[in-house]
Formats: sequence, C-alpha cells, structure tokens
Amino acid sequence: MGIQDRLIEDAGLREGVKRLTEDKIEQVVQAVLKGETGARLAAYNEICMRCGLCSEACHFYLSHDGDPSYSPVGKVQQTMAVLLKKKGRVSPDFIYGMAQIAYTECNLCRRCVHFCPVGIDTGYIMSTVRRICHKLGVTPQYIQDTAHSHSATFNQMWVKDDEWIDTLQWQEDEARDEFPGLRIPLDKEGADIYYSVIAPEPKFRTQLIYQAAAIFTAAGVDWTMPSEPGWDNSDMCMFTGDFEMMGRLKRRHFESAQKLKVKRIVMGECGHAFRSVYDMGNRWVAWKMYPVPVIHSIEFFWELMKQGKIKLAKKYPGPVTVHDPCNVVRGRGHHEKLRELVRFLIDGDIVEMASNREHAICCTAGGGVINCGPPFKNVRLAGSKAKAEELKATGVKTIVAPCHNCHGGLEDTVHRYKLGMDIKFLGDIIYECMEKPS
Repeated sequence: MGIQDRLIEDAGLREGVKRLTEDKIEQVVQAVLKGETGARLAAYNEICMRCGLCSEACHFYLSHDGDPSYSPVGKVQQTMAVLLKKKGRVSPDFIYGMAQIAYTECNLCRRCVHFCPVGIDTGYIMSTVRRICHKLGVTPQYIQDTAHSHSATFNQMWVKDDEWIDTLQWQEDEARDEFPGLRIPLDKEGADIYYSVIAPEPKFRTQLIYQAAAIFTAAGVDWTMPSEPGWDNSDMCMFTGDFEMMGRLKRRHFESAQKLKVKRIVMGECGHAFRSVYDMGNRWVAWKMYPVPVIHSIEFFWELMKQGKIKLAKKYPGPVTVHDPCNVVRGRGHHEKLRELVRFLIDGDIVEMASNREHAICCTAGGGVINCGPPFKNVRLAGSKAKAEELKATGVKTIVAPCHNCHGGLEDTVHRYKLGMDIKFLGDIIYECMEKPS
C-alpha cells in the first residue's frame, strides 16, 4: 500500500496545497536543496543501497506487518528521492502525500541510523522534507497552530505573561502547606541553576512544577525561574520546519538565562526541547556552542543523587520498566545515568524491554507526530503496536519515562492496547519517596 491509498483529510494540508503550482514547488524545492542541504543530502542519496536493512528499525513498519511503504527507505523513496529525481517539479497532490508521510508517519527517532550499514540519517532527510513543506505552506493544522503560538507568545500553549507568573505563585502557595519555607524564586540573578519547563506544565501538569520546587528545596538547590517569555523550552517550530522561528525561540531562551547571570540551565523532563536547545536551535542562530551550559533533568537528578542531596524516606515499589526517550538517549547518551537513578529510587528490578537504550523503540508520539492532532491519532496508535507488544512482554505495571511527549504517546498506547500500566516521571517518584518535613 502506498501513501495515495491512505491519505487522511487535514485542513492545514488541504488549504496549503490549494495555493501551490508546479512552478512554485520547483522554485522552493530548489532553493532548499541548493541553499540549505549541501553535500550531506547528496551523499545520503548516492550511497543508499536500497537494501532495506533499516526496515526492522521502524515501529511503523513493524506495526504494519512489514508494509515496505512504511520502512525508512520506503518513506525516502516516496518523498525526497522523487524530489531529487524530478528536480522539484512535482504536483500539489504529490506534496500532500509527501507531507503526510514526513509529519505523521515518521517520528524522527533516528533508530534507523543504527540499522543502516552506511549510517544514513533518515531523520535528517525527513526533517528536510518537512522544511520544504513549511516553506510551501503545507503543514498539518494542529501543529501549525502550536507553531503560531510560539511565534506570538514564545510558548506553545498561548499562555499569557500574567498567567505564567500566577501559576508559579499558585504552586508556591500550594507547596508551602507541605514545605513552609519553600519559594519559587523569580528572576534571581546569579543562581546556580535556571529551571526551564515546557508550556504544557503550567497549562496541564502544574503538579510537576510543584514537585520540582519541592525537590530543589529539599536538596538545597540555588535556583530560579524567569518571569518573562523565554521560560518555555519546547519547540514545535523545529518539527514544522520553521527554523527561523526555532532560532528566535532558542535565542530568547538563552538570553533570558544570560540576563539572570545563571551558571547552568536545567531543563525539565522533555526530550525534544532538550534536543532543540543543545543541538538544533543553537546551530541555526550560528553559535558554535551554546552560551550557557545546559543539562537535562536526568543528569541533574543523577548529580543530586551522587552528591547525597536526595534523601529517601522509602523506595518506590518495583519492578518497573524504563522507556528511553529518543532525544536524551540516542541523542545524548543518558541511558546508564537514567538506570542508575531508577535503581536508586525503586525497591525491585528494572525489567528491560526487548529493545532498550540506544536501540529503544520510540514512544510513537515524538517528532511532532502527536502534535499533528486528532486526524492522525489512529495512524499514530496503529504505529505503536510494536511498542505495546514490548511493554506487555515485561509483565510490569510501571513505566518510567522522563519525557512529556513520551508520556502522551505511552498513555495513549496503554489505553488503546489495554495494558493497564502506570507511567511515571522521575520527578513523580522522587517527590513521592523523598524525605519531607514532619
């Protein structure tokens, strides 16, 4: 089955292609290929042997009974390979199908890189396809709305400036019942760490801000959070292909930290935001290295554990399994620190999934796929069948997943496949088990 047999109606894609002509498409494709890709894309196109060894890496392929159109090489052959062969001279209808593949049938997880005998990065190729789609104005409606929110408010949830501050004050007031001396310090200059989160936390998961404040207070951390825009470290623009806005977001994030003269940025439990800060956005704004050191919560909690600053009153009941978020494990190598921290926190064993660490199967929500919204939810969940089978085989009831998108994807998968499992952030477990004031 090819993409033309499974097209899904989406307002953003449909309205976008209505404005296109073959001349316009050719012009944009050539501008991206000649101005932004260079030797890397050309080399991948030349050295790909079409051997199909990447197929077993892709959860979409595995979950669709080996349908070759879902394989990484199959997706490239239906998109970028056609653009290169035809020099960008393709129809608007072709762009619709190409966009659906790039945005909703590839999580940019890069697991396929580990299976390719010559190391072709299909994630990079699909990101380039998305870049072309963005410049053509053809992106799924839901994720484009999120990108618009970034453009207008510097956060992905349309959170107003006063709502952000009110939320922090609310969580501070709530936490004082349990920690009388707790504060969420705003705009504190010279703090050891600047703590940044993604916009769904003040919008939907305020308990995570509460928990972080409790952990930092108990551990004696010198920390702060900014009151001005720049606090949201997420980046859907990176996934839509709007790299100009991605650069603006990362510049604002770093500049807000520089303004407060902090020593380090500690990012909340999110994978894509971490990648956008340490690997993508900083490069787009032409920084050789980011101006303020950045670490993920996995590494920071691990440091607190090694320094003896996390004191436990009890252990979390095991066994558990650990989900490895693509952007902090394949992208940053934090798999062993994650496991060392989990072993410290739980009473019991870690039961590994069949695919784990750098070879872990994606949650099937990352890469902006979950953000493409309801029109593509069934496709996404059909693609999570392989992950569901690995989760079920562990026989455990708790999944530890230190990433927001992973939580969203795993929650949907657990519900769809009736797995009956709970999903926990590291902060959930640390807060539940740490010593608290009597």
